[in-house]
Amino acid sequence: MFHSKIAGLGFYVPNNVVTNDDLSKIMDTNDEWIQERTGIQERRHIIPGEDTTTTMGVKAAKIAIERSGIAKEEIDFIVFATLSPDYYFPGPGVLVQRDLGLKTIGALDVRNQCSGFVYAISVADQYIKTGMYKNILVIGSEVQSTGLDMTNRGRGVSVIFGDGAGAAVLSREEDLSKGIMSTHLHSEGIHAEELVLKAPGMGGRWVSDILADHNPDDESYFPYMNGQFVFKNAVVRFAEVINEGLEANNLQVSDINMLIPHQANLRISQFIQKKFGLNDDQVFSNVQRYGNTTAASIPIALTEAWEEGKIKSGDLVVLAAFGSGFTWGSVIIRW
Repeated sequence: MFHSKIAGLGFYVPNNVVTNDDLSKIMDTNDEWIQERTGIQERRHIIPGEDTTTTMGVKAAKIAIERSGIAKEEIDFIVFATLSPDYYFPGPGVLVQRDLGLKTIGALDVRNQCSGFVYAISVADQYIKTGMYKNILVIGSEVQSTGLDMTNRGRGVSVIFGDGAGAAVLSREEDLSKGIMSTHLHSEGIHAEELVLKAPGMGGRWVSDILADHNPDDESYFPYMNGQFVFKNAVVRFAEVINEGLEANNLQVSDINMLIPHQANLRISQFIQKKFGLNDDQVFSNVQRYGNTTAASIPIALTEAWEEGKIKSGDLVVLAAFGSGFTWGSVIIRW
C-alpha cells in the first residue's frame, strides 16, 4: 500500500476583475450589502472567447506539472472536477488530455460541485494507494459568470460566484508518514433541490423545451440557492467532517497547522474558525478576492497558501468542502 502526496500545485484566474461596485451598476446591490453577507469584495469573470473551463484548467495544470518536477509524459491519469464543462459532453478531462498532448491515458470527470475537488482528490488517492497509477493530474475549474442571472432577480446568487482554476499533481509517496492520510466523503440527496440548476436536464427541461417555450420568466436554467438553509447545513457538516478526519487519524484540533475550507462564504469560514478555536494563521481565506469558484476554490486557495509560505513540510493540512447535492468531505494531509 502506497501513500499519495501533492507534488505540485498551480492556479489560474482570468485578468478581468469584477468588483462589487461594478455589479451595482447592473443590478440593485452595493458593496456594503455584498460584503456584509458574503465577505466578497471582487471576483474574476472570463472574457468570452479568451478562456473556457478547459483552457483555464490547462493553464493551472501546466504550472502544477512544472512545480512537481515530473515530465508531463509521466502523468498516468486525469481527474477533472467541474460543474461548468465546456460541452454537455464530452467532459473536460479528455480535452485536457488533448490540449496537453498527453498519451492516451484515462480521463475522469467529477460532478460534485463545491465538493468536487475534495472528491477528485479522494478518487486519485485511491488509485495511487492501490498501485494502479503513480502520477495523477487533478483539476478543479469553473466558468460560472456566463451562466448567472445578472439581473435583480438573480442578484442573491450571482454576486457570489466567480471563475478560475486550480490544479494539483498527486504522486506516489513511499514514506507513509507523509502525504494524504485519509479522505472522508458524504452526501444527502434529500436536499438536492436546495442548491440546484435544473435545466438543461434529461429528467426535466431539455434545450428543445426551453427554445420552444422562449419564456423570459423561465428560471430553470439559472442556479437556485436557498441561502439560509445551505448556510445552516454547511456549518454543521463542515465541523462534522473535519472532526471525522481528525478522529480517524488520532489527531486533535490543536494539531491543525492549516485549514483550507471551500471558499463559499467568508461568514461560513469565520464560523468554523471560531467553533474550532483556530487563529488567523491556521485558516486560509481568499473568497474576498475571487468569490466562490466552486470546484476551483480549494486548489486556488491551497496554491496561494503554499506560495505565501503558510504551508511547510511536516504541517498538518486539512481540506474541507460542502455544497450542492448536498455533498461534503474532508482531506487530511501531512505535508
